[in-house]
Amino acid sequence: MRQMLFAFIMLFAAAAPAAAETRDPASHFFQPKFGDFQAELQTARQQGKKGIFLFFEMDDCPFCERMRTTILNQADVQDAYRAHFLLYPIDVNGDTQMTDFQGRQTTEKAFALANRVRATPTMLFFDLDGKLVARYTGPTKDKAEFLLLGKYVADGAYATEPFIRYKQGK
Repeated sequence: MRQMLFAFIMLFAAAAPAAAETRDPASHFFQPKFGDFQAELQTARQQGKKGIFLFFEMDDCPFCERMRTTILNQADVQDAYRAHFLLYPIDVNGDTQMTDFQGRQTTEKAFALANRVRATPTMLFFDLDGKLVARYTGPTKDKAEFLLLGKYVADGAYATEPFIRYKQGK
């Protein structure tokens, strides 16, 4: 009986897919934030990025937490997004001083309101001129949809079609 149980466990373990590598999103997805998005645009240009990705969140947001623990912590997601964008979290209730893309002094909270962020998470993509090019409100369905969203922006498809149509075509 013990041998059968051991054989069953080994069979199950061999059939289970390998778990995806996970890493802390605070240090492997997001970059350290200096609070000057005009300077960050210059850095993005120098590094050959496509733009800047902002993840608007707030404490105790279950959807933000789900994104962090099931998608933003995945090594392949982190690598794909870091290849194309500079990545920063923004606290929609934050009083941290910052400089927006136009060089104006503001706070994270005021910046969120100025960008019409009303729900969390909200994900905004800005091009290298600081122009908003794509918005996604709420959590993505899964990792595949989040990766597709990044590809949509990195490939410039936002210029010709909305994400929903792009997604339907894939």
